[in-house]
Amino acid sequence: MPGKVWNYIIDKLTKEGALHFSLLDPDPLSTTIEEVVELAELAEKAGSDAIMIGGSTVFGVIDDAVAKITEAVDIPTILFPGNITGVSEHADAMFFMTLLNSTNPYWIIGAQALAAPKIKLVGIETIPMAYLMVAPGKTAAWVGDAKPFLRDKPKIPAMYAIAAELLGMKLVYLEAGSGAEGGGVPPEMISAVSKFIDIPVITGGGFNDAESVVRAVDAGASIVVQGTYLEKNVKKDKGEGLAKIIKSLKEAGAKRV
Repeated sequence: MPGKVWNYIIDKLTKEGALHFSLLDPDPLSTTIEEVVELAELAEKAGSDAIMIGGSTVFGVIDDAVAKITEAVDIPTILFPGNITGVSEHADAMFFMTLLNSTNPYWIIGAQALAAPKIKLVGIETIPMAYLMVAPGKTAAWVGDAKPFLRDKPKIPAMYAIAAELLGMKLVYLEAGSGAEGGGVPPEMISAVSKFIDIPVITGGGFNDAESVVRAVDAGASIVVQGTYLEKNVKKDKGEGLAKIIKSLKEAGAKRV
């Protein structure tokens, strides 16, 4: 049966056309829990629709950070696990991801199988998602042994996205990699993927301004994720810039409703 967070996502997409998710990485080597919680609160105030928690290189146990973020915000917290260490029962839900264009079976099904018993036993809401790496891919592609899709070959990820939908996935995530330059995933690729599937398309990596975010929505993305932008800017201006980006995203999404 559909879970509470999945129903929230679909209901908001139906009403608003496009959503903004904020990605936070509670990496103790580069930040504190208090700083991550502050970013979550500022993102919520700016209008973000959900907080994703995770990263490609999660160090240690993230339970404490997830619990405090979930307690601090009213919008859903969704795990975005980079490995089995990224699973916590304190989130509202988790993306149960498979990196379909990995060359290593561990990232396609191995890690998922190892994490599945805990996820099942503690009752975390899972949202099945195909995770597709697009060049340059950055750290996520390196860690996940991925063969990133070439940016000028949109038909190839479109085929993978169709396969994901036929396999029963609820979402397709096009990821250019954290901190990627060049305005994120190419609009032509987003358009090709969204044209051939009926499930929502998420995209992230390199969306660092309102223009690139709006291009993604206009091309067919249902959800745009920002992470590096938050880390670099939100504390400086208390989320004012993020609020303007989200306002532009919502205006673009409203055209679909």
